[in-house]
Amino acid sequence: MAALPAFLGRATALVTGESRADRVVPPSGAAAWLTLLTAAAMAFLAVFALALTVATGRLADRWSSALANGATVRISAPADQMAAQTRLVLDILAATPGVDSARALDPAETRALLAPWFGPDLPVETLPIPQLIELREIDQGFDAEGLRLRLSAEVPGAVLDDHQRWRKPLVAAAGRIRAFGLFSIVLIGVATAAMVTLAAMAALSANHQVIRTLRLIGARDRYIARAFVRRFTLRTLAGAAAGTVTAMAAIALMPEAGEAGGFLADLGFQGTEWLWPLAIPPLAAIVAFAATRTAALRSLKGVL
Repeated sequence: MAALPAFLGRATALVTGESRADRVVPPSGAAAWLTLLTAAAMAFLAVFALALTVATGRLADRWSSALANGATVRISAPADQMAAQTRLVLDILAATPGVDSARALDPAETRALLAPWFGPDLPVETLPIPQLIELREIDQGFDAEGLRLRLSAEVPGAVLDDHQRWRKPLVAAAGRIRAFGLFSIVLIGVATAAMVTLAAMAALSANHQVIRTLRLIGARDRYIARAFVRRFTLRTLAGAAAGTVTAMAAIALMPEAGEAGGFLADLGFQGTEWLWPLAIPPLAAIVAFAATRTAALRSLKGVL
């Protein structure tokens, strides 16, 4: 409990600062603009990387749930045998443990599936298109290999596709994109720390005469470093807040892609996910605090 008042005291001192120590750091100049613009740009990119990561996670979950509990049986047979083989496959599926339901797709549904490739006027009834049977399984699933063997023995023209060959690569690809998004956020944080460190060191070098004078009158390095830490932390916080708000507004104003938009329709935040970007400015301030403090203390102990 004693640590909480000390932490609050440091936080208050960071915000309020000390007027004499603040004069050490120039209120404007190249270092100030570099810090503000860098923080704003990095926060803007971080919000979009976070949106990509969140959208990819939703997409992976949807793909996984959509393909996990479903399978398809494709029947290729002469036209005069198609109806009989379809009924036989439906009877086999009805007696298969783990299969919740099964139904044969009608010509209209088959036409809708093929429309993106062949157009809406495809004459399904006159073409030798395989009959598709959609089946849903219970949570425990069914014995796919056993069902394949039974279908090959009783209905040689029937082929089972349990969607695993589609599901695994899609989910793996979505997982990698999500990992790349998180890695991009980490890289953005590292780049922010590097740029803030360079700006702080430039400001320290530009004020070396003032720093030497402060040392002559008894100022300690921690007192001098505190002014740099406060100024650059607040600059980073302000820049990151501006970049975050701008990026959130840009995402909110993106046009609706509709169902045909696929992945683009999910790019953004939904519900409480809009709160996640609000953590970027405080995180950027923490990064700036650590980077500036380390750079200031090292510089003051070294050259200055």
